[in-house]
Amino acid sequence: MPFTIVGQDITKLEVDAIVNAANTELQMGGGVCGAIFKAAGPGPLQAACDKLAPIGTGEAVITPAFNLPAKFIIHAAGPVYRKDDPDGSEASLRAAYTNALKRAVENQCESVAFPLISSGIYGYPKEEALRIATSAIRDFLEIHDLHVILSVFDKAALSVSRDLMGEVKNYIDHHYLEQTATSRKLLEVERIALGEARVLRAPLHAPPLDEVIGQLDQPFSQLLLDLIDARGKSDVEVYKAANLDRRHFSKIRGNPGYRPGKRTVLALAIALELSLEETRELLARAGYALSPAVLFDVIVEYFIAIDRTDIFEINEVLFAYDQPLLGG
Repeated sequence: MPFTIVGQDITKLEVDAIVNAANTELQMGGGVCGAIFKAAGPGPLQAACDKLAPIGTGEAVITPAFNLPAKFIIHAAGPVYRKDDPDGSEASLRAAYTNALKRAVENQCESVAFPLISSGIYGYPKEEALRIATSAIRDFLEIHDLHVILSVFDKAALSVSRDLMGEVKNYIDHHYLEQTATSRKLLEVERIALGEARVLRAPLHAPPLDEVIGQLDQPFSQLLLDLIDARGKSDVEVYKAANLDRRHFSKIRGNPGYRPGKRTVLALAIALELSLEETRELLARAGYALSPAVLFDVIVEYFIAIDRTDIFEINEVLFAYDQPLLGG
């Protein structure tokens, strides 16, 4: 954990392993496969592949990454899509992801990046390819701690339903676009109000600093533990549902002075299934707030408001709008 979708060149990602959408003969091909061979060094990589070829559809093998920033290349052979056998195609594609992830774990990799396997010349419909990739990766992460990146360039592949995207757009239109039209006026009013408050403030009557410190609320880490207990959840349930890795969660949990970032706080609120009001309170305890003038905030607010807490679904929508993702 976590699982992240990006729109970056897979050959430039600094991870322990990248996955090559390979053919069963492990020969240099076109598309992502060709790009990986060229970046790694075609000669040495082909020589390493020749020692392992051929492999079956759905299988995966591993080689050094040579000139790539990664340590390894995992070669996973996805299926050619067959309209007459969609179930068989899905089983083979799912196996390609699962076996690639197994090779990563066997070689002590902590991070691995995938392309959208079989979605190019092998003809797999992109939306279906993404659905299967997401499902296979999520199932694997239920029992393994691993940072998985899925590199998706074509936003048309996103499996978010059209109805949901329409609902999100309507919410944005009413809660974000109208607000930004007047945001400058609101900021100016706020600026004036803050200026007047500074003038009216009476520093001579301010309480001593130690008295102010004594009135501070409990640390965020303690509040988080209380919320986990109150919701009857385990730590593992929470950090996986929040798309956080175990070490990051341990840092938040074990350090009373640690201040998590806003995206992390929101991810935890979603994992804990907090209401919108409870989420605002949790954010305030960490020193943040939801803003109607920030697109990211409005999208996340929508999902919390309708009690839809699948963080991967939320991240797909955020990715579609070119926003940062929740969790890791």
